Order: sequence, then structure tokens, then C-alpha cells
Amino acid sequence: MNIKFWGARGSIPVSGKEYLKYGGATTCVEIETKDKETIIIDAGSGIRKLGNKLVKENKRKINIIFTHSHWDHVLGFPFFKPLYVNGTNIQMYGCPFTQESIKRIVSETMNPPYFPVNFNNIKTKISYNNYCEKEFMIGTVKVMQISLSHPNQGMGYKFSEDGKNFVFLTDNELTYKHNGGCEFNDYKKFCENTDLLVHDAEYTEEEYKFTKTWGHSVYTDALKLAMEANVKKFVLWHHNQERTDEQLDNIVSNCQNIIKKEKLNIDCFAATEEMEIEL
Repeated sequence: MNIKFWGARGSIPVSGKEYLKYGGATTCVEIETKDKETIIIDAGSGIRKLGNKLVKENKRKINIIFTHSHWDHVLGFPFFKPLYVNGTNIQMYGCPFTQESIKRIVSETMNPPYFPVNFNNIKTKISYNNYCEKEFMIGTVKVMQISLSHPNQGMGYKFSEDGKNFVFLTDNELTYKHNGGCEFNDYKKFCENTDLLVHDAEYTEEEYKFTKTWGHSVYTDALKLAMEANVKKFVLWHHNQERTDEQLDNIVSNCQNIIKKEKLNIDCFAATEEMEIEL
């Protein structure tokens, strides 16, 4: 698997000189399988640039998996250029939770008066797979699922190919159990010995005094999960919309110091736009 991040910001896209290093686009991840199949996780604003790349590469077969339907994870969908290219075939996956279907989740992003192009007029062929069970296959990749602890619910994923595992847990509050969510030890078991863990790390301990129950984790709690689950690489994700490059650098440095103090061998860093990881 080759994994590329196209957006790692939480809640709302941001821009400005203080966000240049880590980027301001919201959640979107690209996975390229060993058979060159494309799997996209979420359609935050980062999907715009990814769509431009896929059009240039003449990609016509695309898979999109949704973690949940909050705005920052779907707002880029109407700007995904493959939607407007004849011959494109998109398979969509996800558990609709509070909506009746995945189709309704994505189509509502283009409802009038909020967008000028009607969803029913797009050229792409779209198939919908409302998967809420524990695992399924996309080509050579096995996809396993776990419920997120997040308002309105959501789904986290483990992608497995050729013995390599990538776990993606965005929008997950580790120290508060929302309706449908899991306990810390459930997430620990799900992540155990994984090669790459990307986990929500939006808040500092001070911020969490005011944001508890909002559906996101303190970065030290996410680090604790990574350490106890014995993961090889830990990536901080869902950067707070106010978090500057300098502040993120300090958070990463603190995590690395904790890992060093505990004498663990974990590669720890924060996600940046267009960062690539090969597993």
C-alpha cells in the first residue's frame, strides 16, 4: 500500500502563513493498492487536489470510503473533478448511521441553493455499498471496521494488504464514550502491532477542559494508545483549525520526548499535506 495525505485539518479548512507546513485542507487520504487500485478515505476539502491528479492520470475506477457525514469530511465532494468526467466509475462505502444511505449523504452536499450543479446531472456512474458489518474486501485490501466514539457516530478502519496494516481513526474521543462508541481497550486491541496508526489528536489537555464530549482526543491520549498498542508509526491527525505550524512542531516534539523517555521504538510525526508513506 502507498498512502498519501491530501488533507489533515479538522472542522474547517484554513489558510495563512502560519499553516504552510502542515496544510489547511480537511480530511482526505488516498491509498494505492499493489494492483494500482485507488481507495479514498473521506471527501474533505483535500479531495479537490486529489481529484485533479486522478483526472490527469486518467483514472476511471475509484473507491471512496466515508468515516462519517460531518461537514468537514464531505464538503469537498462537489469539487471532485472525476465526478464530471464521462466513463468514471465510483464505488462508495460506509455506514450511513444517522442518514438513510451513503447516496443521501453525498447528494445533499450538492442540494440547491448551496451548489449550482444538481447531483442527478453528474456524469459519473456511482454504486453504493452501505456496509456496517465488521469487514469487507476492496480488491486486494481487506477492510476491517470499528465504531468511533463521536457525536452522530462514525467508523474507523483497518486496511490490510500483504501482512501490512494501516489503521485510520479520525474523529475519535478516547476518554469519553459516545453512543455507539467503544472503550479504550477496544481501540487498543484493534490497533495492536499495526504498522501505521493515524489517530485524531486535536486537543491539548488545557483545551480539553472546555471541549470534552465534542468527539476528539487529547494528543497525549492518542499517543498513549499508540504506545500501549505497540504500533510502529504513529501519525497525529485532525489538526485543530487554530493550531499553527509552530504549535504542531511543539506537540510533535513533546510526543517524541515521551516516547524516548519510555524507551520505545515508535516513529511519531504529524500529518502534512501530500505526505506519502509506503507500507
